[in-house]
Amino acid sequence: MKSPEKDIFRDSIGTINEEGKRAWIFPKKPSGRYYEKRKIVSYILLAFLFSAPFIKVNGNQFLMFNILERRFNIFGFPFWPQDFHLIVISMIIGVVFITLFTVGFGRIFCGWICPQTIFMEMVFRRIEYWIEGDRNKQRKLDKQKWNAEKIKKRILKWSIFLIISFLIANVFLAYIIGSDKLIRYITEGPSSHLSTLFPLLIFTAVFYFVFAWFREQVCIIACPYGRLQGVLLDNKSIVVAYDHKRGEGESGRKKFRKNEDRKALGHGDCIDCLQCVHVCPTGIDIRNGTQLECVNCTACIDECDHIMESINLPKGLIRYASEDNIEKKAPFKLTARLKGYIAVLTILIGVLSGMLLLRNDVEARILRLPGQLYEHKANNIISNVFTYKVVNKTTHSIDNVTFKLRHTKGVVKLVSTSSDFVIPSQGLAEGTLFIEINKKDMKGDKVKLTIDVYSHGEFIESTKVNFLGPRSYN
Repeated sequence: MKSPEKDIFRDSIGTINEEGKRAWIFPKKPSGRYYEKRKIVSYILLAFLFSAPFIKVNGNQFLMFNILERRFNIFGFPFWPQDFHLIVISMIIGVVFITLFTVGFGRIFCGWICPQTIFMEMVFRRIEYWIEGDRNKQRKLDKQKWNAEKIKKRILKWSIFLIISFLIANVFLAYIIGSDKLIRYITEGPSSHLSTLFPLLIFTAVFYFVFAWFREQVCIIACPYGRLQGVLLDNKSIVVAYDHKRGEGESGRKKFRKNEDRKALGHGDCIDCLQCVHVCPTGIDIRNGTQLECVNCTACIDECDHIMESINLPKGLIRYASEDNIEKKAPFKLTARLKGYIAVLTILIGVLSGMLLLRNDVEARILRLPGQLYEHKANNIISNVFTYKVVNKTTHSIDNVTFKLRHTKGVVKLVSTSSDFVIPSQGLAEGTLFIEINKKDMKGDKVKLTIDVYSHGEFIESTKVNFLGPRSYN
């Protein structure tokens, strides 16, 4: 029977002490094959994150999420408010994709791809190791009085953290307002754009707070993904897991003693060295099983492999495995749940691809002027007034734009000095127009018209409107 002390992790988290106060985590510096792979993945993603706002595809920013102006660029494709349905489908695809990988491979997104983990473990934590040293040196520095050494190290660390937070805030701002506008604001000076400077300083403060103080609490408290993990995982999910069958044996764990026959005594391979706990960035004991705080960072796998290698025992006591793999030696298989998510994801990607292929670079919308019906003019001409709005999603202006009726005799007249107009790049043109049709050419009092949009005589878009006329009485 287990003692209550061994089950305390079920009622509390590793970052809270017995008094309910914050227990600061000082993880040991990780090393090993998985850590080296994570560094490669992380630095590639960091390079992408910092460069994406400044990469242009056909004149469009590679990634931009301008919520203020409701303009988005995803992989160089511009999206306007009229494309909101495409944004929604893209977001659903993202959710299904993350759900699929969570069901199959646990919280692997958090450990390998999440920006919070990458910045915390591969940027800020590595700077901390460089300035303050490894786990034991950091703990010693934290407990010592504020002498010259501690003040110097802390000020240096906090200053670097603040500079990096300011840099991240600028990149974050480039995603929102666009890199061209950000560069222009920088060259013109902050005093000319105080309305942007203040949000930038707020973002800097938020990032500094997260990475200098809040840290792993983001993953444990703030992020809802950890809670979602508990709902989605099952015994077949591949997670960072401790092989309790091998580690505990029949008589449980025991400290390592040279030349001792552990198997004869019934002890497992776990020597209770606690290195997997010391290296964990969220302060958990992976030997207690899958927990909310585990972000699948693999630091415990590398550390345990080091220990196993040093005492001539097989590696993999902690490894990527499912509960069924540990209990029944069952290999990974695609379950019905995974097949279902894969099918849904494939369908959604197919739908989005089809919509993107059918999507036009120019979108026109013509609406009846509110409160207006029709006007009966001379020579039996019926006139309706409309407002038009034509959106240009490309990076070049479109000129000599005209409207023409399709399959209907009639005239389209713009309320302007000319019969054509220009749509600016990544902008819109709007105005008022009249459509005039002879009453004899109308079939009924309400006619569905198709209006084509041309530029230099070349068809670029079409839209439909309802044209009203007097009711005929026989």
